[in-house]
Amino acid sequence: MCSFKHCRYFLLSIYLITTFYVHGQPYDLLLKGGHLIDPKNEIDQLMDVAITEGKIAATGDNIAISQAKKVIDVSGLYVVPGLIDPHTHVFVGSAPRTFANGFSSVSPDDFSFKSGITTMVDAGTSGWRNFETFKSQVIDQSTTRVLAFLNIAGVGMVGPPSEQNIQDMDPYLTDLMIKKYPDIIVGVKIGHYTGDEFTPVQRALDAGSAQDVPVLVECHLPEIPLEVLLERLRPGDILTHAYGRVNDRASILDDQDHLKDAVVAARKKGVLFDVGHGGGSFHYSEAVPATKQGFWPDSFGSDLHRFSMNSGMKDMLNIMSKFLNLGMPLYDVIAAATNKPAAMIKRPDLGNLGIGSEADIAVLKVLDGKFGFTDSGKETAQGSQKLQAELTIRAGKIVWDLNGLSTQNFAN
Repeated sequence: MCSFKHCRYFLLSIYLITTFYVHGQPYDLLLKGGHLIDPKNEIDQLMDVAITEGKIAATGDNIAISQAKKVIDVSGLYVVPGLIDPHTHVFVGSAPRTFANGFSSVSPDDFSFKSGITTMVDAGTSGWRNFETFKSQVIDQSTTRVLAFLNIAGVGMVGPPSEQNIQDMDPYLTDLMIKKYPDIIVGVKIGHYTGDEFTPVQRALDAGSAQDVPVLVECHLPEIPLEVLLERLRPGDILTHAYGRVNDRASILDDQDHLKDAVVAARKKGVLFDVGHGGGSFHYSEAVPATKQGFWPDSFGSDLHRFSMNSGMKDMLNIMSKFLNLGMPLYDVIAAATNKPAAMIKRPDLGNLGIGSEADIAVLKVLDGKFGFTDSGKETAQGSQKLQAELTIRAGKIVWDLNGLSTQNFAN
């Protein structure tokens, strides 16, 4: 048993050691030597990023490695905010041949981090009737941040005839569910309605207006003219599958491949345009003439599901790479994958690496070589650059490390 004097010195030593550990190394993790692209904060330069307790603690030109408990050399790589995929289908379950609680959806964590994605937004796979099942079964179990557009159809995406039931498209009950989960439900979705009544779209707009959230409009509305849709959409509403030549919605281009006046007017009004690639909704015959006229996407929604991931879509980085090779500047590509979709879903806390923000980070490599990028019509364009996720960090924790950047080398 130690004397009072010795115990006092022992406790003082522990205090000094602890104080030095905390104050001498204030950062848990330091990403060193990378090129930081943070469009919201207008940063595009070599800059270190430091993380403490899951938050961005500092960015700077030369943060001392002695300040961090762990240092990762990311020289030659791009450090960007964690990517946001605003169009996915992740209400995975056991029901066959369906999306809502079904086998056609996929599990978020299985596909997010390997693509640098830290936030996925489910695109209306659930409605007001089954959202809470989705929440307890998938959202609450996922490390990926999962948000949701709530389908105006109460049962969500269960297929016909339920998705055609206008009586189940209840803006009041949709509104109540958004009120109950305002931190998760970021908007309302309408799509997969084959009738000619405008009522389903109007009910989605009514629900969106009640809580001041955007409405996501898919194609799959074959009897409602594109011009009518665009005229009725509000600033901040979103048209997805923008670059697809599909049989259930008119093209954004006219017969001469010029942007339609209604499309130009809608963008000027503030309507947003998402890629929504999916298995059948991205075609070079649409994207090439549109982008040559400066019509770049506001976001790179993947329309991730069991079928699209094994087709021309593959993952969100592959979509971003397609537009990079179409001539979209890298800075703008990163913006459309980070702060722009964050603003789209009214979550300004996401999609940036400002001091105090949650440390959701993607470390990307731009590969140089010869790559093929296939569209939904099985036509392939060649490209010389491709994006690859080397490291993904979610809330300060490393959740993906492709080549072991964060690990020790094996010594034999």
